[in-house]
Amino acid sequence: MSTNPSWIFRSYPSAMPSVENWVLEDRPVPEAADGELLVKTLWLSVDPYMRGRISPAKNYAAGFKLGDLMRGGGIGEVVASESPDFKPGDIVMSDYSGWQPFSAIPAASAKRVTITDAPVQSALSYLGMPGLTAYFALLKTANPKAGETVLISAASGAVGQIAGQIAGIKGLDPVAVAGSDEKLEWCRELGYRTGVNHRSSADLVRDVAAACPKGVDVFIDNTAGPIHDAAMLNLNAFGRVVVVGTIALADRFDQPDIGLRHLRRTLITRARIEGFLLDDHEAEYASAIADLLSWYKAGLLRTREDILEGIETVPHAFIRMLKGENFGKQLVKL
Repeated sequence: MSTNPSWIFRSYPSAMPSVENWVLEDRPVPEAADGELLVKTLWLSVDPYMRGRISPAKNYAAGFKLGDLMRGGGIGEVVASESPDFKPGDIVMSDYSGWQPFSAIPAASAKRVTITDAPVQSALSYLGMPGLTAYFALLKTANPKAGETVLISAASGAVGQIAGQIAGIKGLDPVAVAGSDEKLEWCRELGYRTGVNHRSSADLVRDVAAACPKGVDVFIDNTAGPIHDAAMLNLNAFGRVVVVGTIALADRFDQPDIGLRHLRRTLITRARIEGFLLDDHEAEYASAIADLLSWYKAGLLRTREDILEGIETVPHAFIRMLKGENFGKQLVKL
């Protein structure tokens, strides 16, 4: 292959991103420099955290500059190696994968994918960042007690579908918030006791109260926005809110997050509201993946994937994920 169609970041979105924020350029296939791998991409992941990286605002990770090649999580086959740690034919995962068929990535960023008990793309899903996020956000940051009610937004998404099942495994009472009745039906199949359709609800506070008659002990917040407000107004004393994502703000990312202020509610409930970053738990990744894999092999974890195909679909996949149009983990197969 003499050309390498690559998505280049062209403009910062002022609202919801559009395909026009990128341009597809035909570039040469790169060569691996010393300490690098040339990787043929098999799967690309698009994830909510990437919205922050296409904003000029300060973020916890460095953003993309105009003219940069877009990069994100990906799995591919090593074509050429300039590192003694990898050889051609190895399957690797890296957060430096470009939105392109062939990428030269730092060998130090690559992790060999050796799991044979699950599909290779699971390393981007329930055995990767989304699964680990669900695991640590629920079990470590929220630190729930058996029988507690756990409300989870974006419950049918990459993180939510895993978090709900872990809650069931651990004897908790999971309640879903999702954007369609079809998604809620999937959540019930996964073990969620009940759920709320936030798109059709006329009164989210009331509907969350009805779904959680004993109140909310833990809220895994993957969205922010009105769902967050409804959860706060149903939060029990000493409730825990784990802020994992703010995808509901994707169309106004660079504007102030203006909504209800919950300081009085936080005071009365003595709630704990804590932001979550997966990197803080890196030392425990191996044991968490072992748990997730054992649950999968025992039939206790089920997942749904939403797959688009072809390099030309990557920004479309990203935007539909931000809009909540995906059903399950959003992936692109090359």
